[in-house]
Amino acid sequence: MRHEKTIETNAALPVTQDALAHMGDGRLAYVKAILSEDVRKLFPQAPTIAPGMTLFSLHAADGTPIMLTDTREAAIANAWSQELETVSLH
Repeated sequence: MRHEKTIETNAALPVTQDALAHMGDGRLAYVKAILSEDVRKLFPQAPTIAPGMTLFSLHAADGTPIMLTDTREAAIANAWSQELETVSLH
């Protein structure tokens, strides 16, 4: 059972990073699939990871990376444990 909300944006109306940071009073987060080659850009402290792997990162509404895991479900579970509500962005 998923407990995600979907937020659709209007491309004609830009949303600032500051507006995203305040969306949901700091309780919204999203999960993003990333390649292992891109991990260092988001998580400089991460150990070296073999190339070609798909991983999942949890981000605050403003894009700040929170955590990295190997499954989408683990990222969502981490969000819930931190009392964050995950949303899908389209």
